[in-house]
Amino acid sequence: MWTRYAAATAPPAFSIKPDQPYAELWMGTHPSNPSFDASTSQTLLQIINDKDSLLSPSIVAQYGRELPFLFKILSIQDALSIQAHPDKTLAKQLHARDPTNYPDENHKPEMAIAVTPFEALCGFRPLDEIAHFLEQVPTLRTLVGEDDSSSFQQAAAVYDKNMSHGARETGKKALQMIFSKLMNSSESSIESASRALVESAKIEGESFAGGGVPSTSGAVLSELIARLYGQFGPDHGLFVLFFTNFVTLPPGGALYLQADDIHAYISGDIVECMATSDNVVRAGFTARFKDVPTLVDMLTYNYAPIEEQTMEPAEYLKAALNKKAASNGSFITIYDPPIDEFAVARSVLKGQGAAVTYPQMDGPSIMICTRGEGRITVGSITMDVQEGYVFFVGAAAECALEAQSDNKDFEMYRAFCEIK
Repeated sequence: MWTRYAAATAPPAFSIKPDQPYAELWMGTHPSNPSFDASTSQTLLQIINDKDSLLSPSIVAQYGRELPFLFKILSIQDALSIQAHPDKTLAKQLHARDPTNYPDENHKPEMAIAVTPFEALCGFRPLDEIAHFLEQVPTLRTLVGEDDSSSFQQAAAVYDKNMSHGARETGKKALQMIFSKLMNSSESSIESASRALVESAKIEGESFAGGGVPSTSGAVLSELIARLYGQFGPDHGLFVLFFTNFVTLPPGGALYLQADDIHAYISGDIVECMATSDNVVRAGFTARFKDVPTLVDMLTYNYAPIEEQTMEPAEYLKAALNKKAASNGSFITIYDPPIDEFAVARSVLKGQGAAVTYPQMDGPSIMICTRGEGRITVGSITMDVQEGYVFFVGAAAECALEAQSDNKDFEMYRAFCEIK
């Protein structure tokens, strides 16, 4: 069984304005914003509960009656907050303490796949890069403090490239110490430091921050600081830039963020998939609730070059392209993070008649068209697909897609869960 949802589908009391941009589209069963059937106004959870076979016995046994993943489209114009998501133990504690700001008990590992060029902060930089910025950015050094900055630089020189467990743990503790100092800086000190930082970036340009580091040049940093200051004004997040990896991804590029990883999405359109949760611990670039003590305490403080934190998709060998698709550059890839709740497949079919057939899956899935037009067939039922159309596909259903235009590639993303 399957059900179609249009991108404009929303709770009955909500009215879509076609000429107005929207930041997020949620697809799933999370009670904060559940999906609705376009024709009956039933929630996806109601549909699933009406027919046990839509989830499969293995999924129900492990995750219960709700979808184990939440699928989203994000369209990011202004940067999203400096944030992290709790693991299951912390999520239960936060929900019990503050259910308004932490609305469920689940963890929230997540994956972001770029639909358009995408900018983000992801994880902590290598220690030697942070030490470089402490040396080259006077306002950052002032906020952290002279003694703590010097202590960290000495630690970075010893522990940055040492991969032993003891050295890594010592490096993490040194990083946590100075990051905590930054995040607990007073609002007045952040305000004056931010103004000075922006002025330095404007004047110095390419030479800003000592010319930057190989992964993030002074020119890139100066532009980014000016842009984010224009969006948020004085903010701790302007200085978090010197602690975190800045990455730009082309369409199809991806990040995977485990629980307790620091990140912020800066710009672009993405497909996002996560465990079914809406728990977010924020500490910068936001007017919403901030929880700095929790963020500082919860982070893993893993540090690594950005190349170690991006994801590369693999060819999805279980799906079969037809002869035309196989010969004209069409492809289907899979993004499979090291967790059980979700994986995401991306199909790009080039030219009318190019098609792909998915095998039966022992679990539910949600599909969305992000480009072009085509058809979807499940069993004996075929329906047209356009950009923004969303479909729920129940367990054990074979599914086929076929492009219907030579003018634009037919692209669909499919989030699914199978017990491995």
